[in-house]
Amino acid sequence: MTAPTGATPTTPATPTTPPDPDTPVTRVLVANRGEIARRVFATCRREGIGTVAVFSDADAESPHVAEADAAVRLPGLSSAETYLRGDLVIDAARRAGADAIHPGYGFLSENAEFARAVQDAGLVWIGPPVKAIEIMGSKVESKAMMRDAGVPVLDRLDPATVTDADLPVLVKASAGGGGRGMRVVRDLASLPGEIEGAAREALSAFGDATVFCERYLETGRHIEVQVMADRHGTVWAVGERECSIQRRHQKVIEEAPSPLVERTAGMRERLFEAARAATTAIDYEGAGTVEFLADERGEFYFLETNTRLQVEHPVTECTTGLDLVSLQLHVAAGGALPAEPPPTTGHAIEVRLYAEDPARDWQPQSGTLHEVDLGPAVRFDVPAFGPGGAGGAQGLRVDSGVESGSVVGVHYDPMLAKVIAVAPTRRRAAALLASAMERAVLVGLRTNRDLLVRVLRHPAFLAGDTDTAFFTTHGLAALARPLVAGDELRLSALAAALAEAAGRRAAAPVGRSLPSGWRNLPSVPQRTAYTVDGEDVVVEYRLGRDGLVTDLDDCALVRGDARSVVLDHGGVRRTFTVIVHGSQVAVHSSLGPVALERRPRFVDPSATVAAGSLVAPMPGSVVRLGVAVGDRVTAGQPIVWLEAMKMEHTVTAPADGVVTELAVSVGQQVEVDAVLAVVAEPDSAATDSAATDTPITDTAESREGEQS
Repeated sequence: MTAPTGATPTTPATPTTPPDPDTPVTRVLVANRGEIARRVFATCRREGIGTVAVFSDADAESPHVAEADAAVRLPGLSSAETYLRGDLVIDAARRAGADAIHPGYGFLSENAEFARAVQDAGLVWIGPPVKAIEIMGSKVESKAMMRDAGVPVLDRLDPATVTDADLPVLVKASAGGGGRGMRVVRDLASLPGEIEGAAREALSAFGDATVFCERYLETGRHIEVQVMADRHGTVWAVGERECSIQRRHQKVIEEAPSPLVERTAGMRERLFEAARAATTAIDYEGAGTVEFLADERGEFYFLETNTRLQVEHPVTECTTGLDLVSLQLHVAAGGALPAEPPPTTGHAIEVRLYAEDPARDWQPQSGTLHEVDLGPAVRFDVPAFGPGGAGGAQGLRVDSGVESGSVVGVHYDPMLAKVIAVAPTRRRAAALLASAMERAVLVGLRTNRDLLVRVLRHPAFLAGDTDTAFFTTHGLAALARPLVAGDELRLSALAAALAEAAGRRAAAPVGRSLPSGWRNLPSVPQRTAYTVDGEDVVVEYRLGRDGLVTDLDDCALVRGDARSVVLDHGGVRRTFTVIVHGSQVAVHSSLGPVALERRPRFVDPSATVAAGSLVAPMPGSVVRLGVAVGDRVTAGQPIVWLEAMKMEHTVTAPADGVVTELAVSVGQQVEVDAVLAVVAEPDSAATDSAATDTPITDTAESREGEQS
């Protein structure tokens, strides 16, 4: 591995610690929420700095509120009412006695007016200079400046002058990132509508509806350089990260160093030179990230400079031993950096665990996370270095904003945690992380866990052959399918049924000594029905004199209770841990994790909806209607636009037909599964009253969080 330019290729046994500044910060308010706030608090605790949280009404029970030394309520639910209200945040800092504000990443972290207001209030702004934020806050102006500084850029296109020859193009929000306000356009006729949608998202997320276009590269490598600069003229290019595996222009898996850079001679030096030039051109201070889009030849183009810490900063910390938040505090207080950054050692990979359903167009999930256990790992810190520092850090790190019992709402990003593995080699880091994710206990919400494990074990990923079209190239449906299927799934479902039966038996006032389903003479088998990913799994078994009788060949019950079942199948003994919350049943074993939904024996007729009904895939607010009652529509045509988790989602017509009912209006709040509209076939629009319990929806617009 190549060490950063100017750094000595030795392995540090401990992180580099700069000398204390003359005017240290004593109490920090973090103008953010969840995992972001907890990450900053962790460093503050290690350094003896007081902490202040802010919280919306939706976040009143959030772990970040309980962890802070003091917390101040921001009345309201939405971001616009709370975390985006700079005046309320500054007032909270005054009332709680904070002398500094850390913006985290997302929300107001790249808002120049907020940064200026913080400084005008006499508080320390833990971020870059206002002028640098202003320059980089406009992607239009920043690209022009980077071009002048000699940094390679993609040309900006005026939306009004885009032609067929320019297609495909990418519509982007000038004031933000994280996938919000971003659209790929391949058809010129759809450009005006996509610009309108992108502008709405950008205004909602960043308070600025300005969008622009640039040439879209169908495939590429997303490479970024972590920079750190002080006010004394020292500029570090700390190391690069690769964030090429993305969905809807938001990163899913990030790593350091980049496989592409590792195998491309001279690329790291050129990247670092460009990153330092970009940083120096705007007189930058603090932590930042210069992002590039690269091709397989190692040619790269400037995308943007994020004037804040990045979500994926832990992979840099785990391969350098640095605490980037600590350095932010140090530089903001006037401290100086050492002349050179430490070298990178080993390899770190981070996955973003989301409450979402990748197989259903990345549909976000909301509700209670009944249980979460991501296994043994350090929290918000670098895992311990190997013996004598050999090989760098090794182990797992978890940065999370949720705990067992946390409620994932519709107002904010549905990311549950970032899980990071660091090891001497890339393959070892991938294997460690895949195993940790497979063993993680997650009960209550559908997540992207199975997808993450499959990607980490995919031959193309292990070979370093990743780009921004990874999911398209290798098939999202295949990558998102459950980890356990076939007889292994049936075996897990059998364990679940036996454990549930044991639980009922233990709770029964009589008959506890006999196993449920036990009969002295042959009888009708016990039958339990579950669904997995929409498919039925039916378990039938009997327990008699000869033990367990089931249609699974050579299967015996060794022992079991309401939480644990041991089965011997084909001479192989496995322990199945079963966790039950209402109708949700999670089964964990060496076969992999299985999430079951127990089917009710009787269906409530009131739970069905009319054929052709379009239902809300998540709670949200109606922001736009695309049709009126009586309109003829075609399959896939947008009917209703919902805003949830700060992104727009489109509900489309399931088939050709006529709109016979619109059950909502613009501005209306709807709950999940609420009927939005009814589309009937043309020849039955007036009379069709058939019922179905499988309404069809499609979410077509991008959904990302407040982070990038």
